[in-house]
Amino acid sequence: MRRVMVASAVAATLVAVGGYATADVLDLVPGVLTLDRPAGASTPGARTPAADLLPTPSTSAGVLAADGSDAPVPTAAGLARAVAAASGDPDLRKGLGVSVRDGVTGDELWSLAGSTPRPPASTAKLLAALAVAETLDLGARVPTTVVAPAGSSELVLVARGDMLLAPGAGDATAVAGHAGLADLADDVAAALTADGRTRVGLRLDLSFAPGPRVPPSWNPHDVRDGFAGPVLMTGLTTTRATPTRPSPARPEAVVASTFAKLLASRGVKATLRDEKGWTAPAPTAAVELGRVESATYGELLSLALDESDNSLAESLVRQAAATADAPTTGAGANAAFIRGRLEAAGVPTTGLVLRDASGLSPGQAVAPATLSGVLGLAVRGEPEQFRDVVARLPVSGLSGTLRGRFAAKATRDVLGVPRAKTGTLRAGSALAGTTVDADGRPLTFVVQVNGFPRTYDGTLRARAALDRVVAAITRCGCGAAASGSG
Repeated sequence: MRRVMVASAVAATLVAVGGYATADVLDLVPGVLTLDRPAGASTPGARTPAADLLPTPSTSAGVLAADGSDAPVPTAAGLARAVAAASGDPDLRKGLGVSVRDGVTGDELWSLAGSTPRPPASTAKLLAALAVAETLDLGARVPTTVVAPAGSSELVLVARGDMLLAPGAGDATAVAGHAGLADLADDVAAALTADGRTRVGLRLDLSFAPGPRVPPSWNPHDVRDGFAGPVLMTGLTTTRATPTRPSPARPEAVVASTFAKLLASRGVKATLRDEKGWTAPAPTAAVELGRVESATYGELLSLALDESDNSLAESLVRQAAATADAPTTGAGANAAFIRGRLEAAGVPTTGLVLRDASGLSPGQAVAPATLSGVLGLAVRGEPEQFRDVVARLPVSGLSGTLRGRFAAKATRDVLGVPRAKTGTLRAGSALAGTTVDADGRPLTFVVQVNGFPRTYDGTLRARAALDRVVAAITRCGCGAAASGSG
């Protein structure tokens, strides 16, 4: 018996954003759905078991094995028919690229123009995620410390990559704001006052993973309008760039001044030193007075994917490159690092044009075969921790940048089943992620499209078309038995 998918009939309305100009603004604005995630869906901060790589739709009794390995494998002909039936928009036919893989074996089942590069938009973050997962221990945390050099009245706040510090106390249940400056100030002030010190100098150590404050390939207007902010090794949750609240020009200075004020409220006067000295590393023999630690790298990476955070994605790749002793300072250093990791993992890179780690830069091109190859690695657990990252992708209609998607009449029957990374630019749109078909077979998919009118309405149509194609793949049930029965 074919599985019967049960999905919410709650209607959703796309949130219109005046003045839409650039990447992922539509995906960054939450939709109106406020449903809880279904049981088993993962949340940032919770490890997802490998067996839960793909979501499973609600089903009748007597269903097949939970991992879907006993379910029929869709045929290429069946997938082709399903996608063709969903490709009614004439503009969709001009620039559609698709790749579908088996979610059990990772083998490609069918593709359409799979080797043709197209604008990836923010689906490029999946390539960045692989590079990070291949390099960093995703269970490790980012420290922010304060040290006191021997024989000096100076303090050094050592930044190592946490851009999401809380300006007050940390929240152990949160990803953004997991570590708090107030907690750090408590420890440092207690150590200083116990030693009779109430006046100190203060500087930052920003020597780790140096690089361009803003990637030169980004459109400056995107930074001005809050779609991205400076790429640094420190920052506060309150200085994080959003489309409604651009980042300040120098978030690191806000960190330093906020910490100085916190020390002052605890009886320690800290005088900020000239920013020219902030690139120098702290002395190796300095005494640590306080330490706070971020959420795990895995949780930070999932947040970057879930909310399509351009600056966080760039920072994480830069940290990975620095950890691997790869260059970080050149204009294309992040892109070069990602390409190297893709090639080392055997991912096809024909036609690949990368300029950043986030997908925000214009002029980039990624073929469905490249994105699909990365998802194939996740299925096979290469590396295992990357499988966990893909397992945390946003759920259609329910979370992250997919919260406002799949709610139209033509797609709401699969609501809550596909998980994906979104990508939205006027030059092209994409979805890449995982689903379970009507027979219960886990699948991965990549769907890209360009050629739509580069207008607001054209972008909405492209998004809706992508949702229809993914819904068709999800409800297909295109296994050999079903195809043979006509």
